[in-house]
Amino acid sequence: MYVVATPIGNLRDITLRALDVLRSADRVLAEDTRVTAKLLSAHGIDASVTPYHDHNAAKRTPPLIKALKKGERIALMSDAGTPLVSDPGFRLVRAASEAGIDVFPLPGPSAVLAALVKSGLPTDRFFFAGFLPPRQVARQREIEGLRNVPGTLVLFETGPRVESCLRDLAAGLGDREASLCRELTKTYEEARRGRLSELADNVVSDPPKGEIVLVIHGPETQRWDGEVVRDALRDRLETMRLKAACAEIAEVSGWSKRELYALGLSLK
Repeated sequence: MYVVATPIGNLRDITLRALDVLRSADRVLAEDTRVTAKLLSAHGIDASVTPYHDHNAAKRTPPLIKALKKGERIALMSDAGTPLVSDPGFRLVRAASEAGIDVFPLPGPSAVLAALVKSGLPTDRFFFAGFLPPRQVARQREIEGLRNVPGTLVLFETGPRVESCLRDLAAGLGDREASLCRELTKTYEEARRGRLSELADNVVSDPPKGEIVLVIHGPETQRWDGEVVRDALRDRLETMRLKAACAEIAEVSGWSKRELYALGLSLK
């Protein structure tokens, strides 16, 4: 089985090896057959295309594994970018691996890497968090968990939700340096740079359209050692309530309020 990365915008961003595999495959699995048909047609490829997505994966996976065991060459594609990265395919790749079937990734386009490179932010260490939850309470909870990730954050977001997401990120992570990348490899590709609050204000006056990737600088403060945090909590708890002490220390320690509160309760 071949896992084929496909263009995220420009149809010419596909590798020669990917084209060879798609021409020779017995079957091509597509997230959306209409999108895949457009790509195949652009490169003169006539292939048998089968829908494979989150809604039919459970039903389609067993017969696909049987076909692979019989010797079929199957190519798995997503609508754009690398399959399995916020796209369907994990279930099939896992089942194929467990069945002893060789799985060959064909590297290529990735919105995550393209945005990271374009952002101008540190690339030596990064964490991809996909799409944050659409509901604010759940989103804020997840952002809290990302606060101390020691590297650049990369997220996907949609135009209608991007302002509220940026404001929640600014509140939960601090007003970090960030980049909003959209329409990567397409005609209107751009990167907006600034602090999270500045980007939130910017999208109000100039709403972005198309596919959006947010790239956010990692924490600017070094995370304090556990014993240092305990000492700081003990000192403040002599004159402050636990909640206020946690809020103050969270601003400078790299620890989240939730972590500090739990630690404070244990100290009490």
